[in-house]
Amino acid sequence: MLYISTRGDPARKHFCEILLEGLAPDGGLYLPGHYPKVDAATLEKWRALAYHELAFEILSLYIDDIPAADLREICRKTYTEEVFGTRQIAPLKELDEGIFLLGLSNGPTLAFKDMAMQLLGNLFEYELARRGEELNILGATSGDTGSAAEYAMKGKKGVRVFMTSPHGRMSPFQQAQMFSLPDANIHNLAIEGVFDDCQDIVKAVSNDLAFKRKYRIGTVNSINWARLVAQVVYYFAGYLQSGARVVSFAVPSGNFGNICAGHVARMMGLPIQRLVLATNENDVLDEFFRTGVYRVRGSADTYETSSPSMDISKASNFERFIFDLLGRDGARVKQLFGEELARNGRFALAEKVAEARDTYGFASGSSTHADRLATIRDTHRRFGVTIDTHTADGLKVARQHMQAGVPMIVLETALPIKFAETIVEALGHEPERPAKFRGIEDLPKRVTVLPADTSKVKDFIAAHCA
Repeated sequence: MLYISTRGDPARKHFCEILLEGLAPDGGLYLPGHYPKVDAATLEKWRALAYHELAFEILSLYIDDIPAADLREICRKTYTEEVFGTRQIAPLKELDEGIFLLGLSNGPTLAFKDMAMQLLGNLFEYELARRGEELNILGATSGDTGSAAEYAMKGKKGVRVFMTSPHGRMSPFQQAQMFSLPDANIHNLAIEGVFDDCQDIVKAVSNDLAFKRKYRIGTVNSINWARLVAQVVYYFAGYLQSGARVVSFAVPSGNFGNICAGHVARMMGLPIQRLVLATNENDVLDEFFRTGVYRVRGSADTYETSSPSMDISKASNFERFIFDLLGRDGARVKQLFGEELARNGRFALAEKVAEARDTYGFASGSSTHADRLATIRDTHRRFGVTIDTHTADGLKVARQHMQAGVPMIVLETALPIKFAETIVEALGHEPERPAKFRGIEDLPKRVTVLPADTSKVKDFIAAHCA
C-alpha cells in the first residue's frame, strides 16, 4: 500500500515513512492510494474476533512494511483489558429502541482519543527502535488529544512530546491531566489564543521542512494517517456488535478526524447508511453540509462552549474528505485549502452538497448549551446513564436523523468527569470520578505559557532538544 498527498505531491510513500512524517511536504495530508474493500463474507468471519484481532485484520490492509507477526503483537499489547478496563475494549450499549452508545472512553485518559493514541505510541516506539532514531512530537489539543498523546508517549524511548493547547480554554480536569504529568519527555505549551492558533502553529512548523528535518518533528494529531486508520477499527467493531445488516453512526466532530475514519470505513464497504456529523455552536462543518460553503472563523468568532474539544473553526481532516469528493483532484484541493482559504477565508462547493449526502452518506446538525443540558438530563432520567457534553451533542443530533429499521450508533467521546461543571449544572451533582484521578486538580503543574507565535514555539523546541 502506497500513500499519496491530498495536494498532489507525486511522491508515493509506505506507511512507516508517513507514520513519522505527519504532513506531506506540499502541506497536504496523506491518504492511501486506494481503499481496500471488505466483502460480506469477510465481515462475517470478523464477527467472532477479539478487538485486537480485528485491529490487526484492518490495519494489515494498510500496513505492508511491518512484518505481520510484529504488527499482530503491537495490536495485542495495545488493546488489552488492563489498559481499557473492559474485555470488549469498545462495548456497545443500547439506550433506546434503535439507538446505541459505543463506549470509547475506557482508556487511560477517559476519552476516545486513547483508542488510537495507545496504538500510535507503540507504533512510534517500534519504528524508532528499528531505525535507531528519535522523534520530537509537536501536537495541538483542544482538550483530549493532548492528554491521550502524553499518556501514550510518556516514558517511551526516543520520543519527546511538545503539546500546544489554548491557554485557559480547556476544562480544569483536562488541564490537570496534562499539566500534572512529571515525565521529563513531556512539555506542555499553553498558547495565548484558541485551538485553531495551536493547529496553525503545528502546520507552520511542519511546513518548515528544514526545521522539521533538523529536529525530527512528527505529529500525533489526526493529520497523522496512522491515528485515523486506528479509529477506523471501532466503526467495524460497533457494526459487528450490533448484529444489524446496515447501521448509521452519529459522531461529535470538530476537526473532522473521528468522522473521517467513518468515511474511510464506509469506503471500504462497511454497510453504513448515514454518517451524522454533530457540531456545537462552532458549526463550520454543519454549515458546509447544509449549504456547501466552508467558512473558517477567526479567534474572535470561535465560541467558548461547554463541549470545548469541539471549539474548532478550521477542520484539518476535512481536506481528506474534500479530496475524495473532488475525485482525488490534488491540484483543486491545493487551490481550495491553500490559495482560496488564505485569500477569502472560505470556499464554496454548493454543487457538491447533494453528492456529499447521497453518495457519501453525510448528514449534519448542531447543538447548543441548552441542548446539551436537556440531553444529559433526559439520558440520565430515562436510562440511568450519565454522558459527557460532546456525546450529548452527538445524541441530540442523532435523534434528528433516525431512520426506521436502521440502528443509530452514537460514538461516545469522553467520560463525564472531564466536564464536571456542566454535569453539575445539568444534574445537580458531580459525575463519578475514577479513583486514580481523585485530587488531580491539586497536583503541581508543569506548563509554559507562550504567545501565538510560531517562532516562539520553535525556539522552545530547539532549546529542549539540545
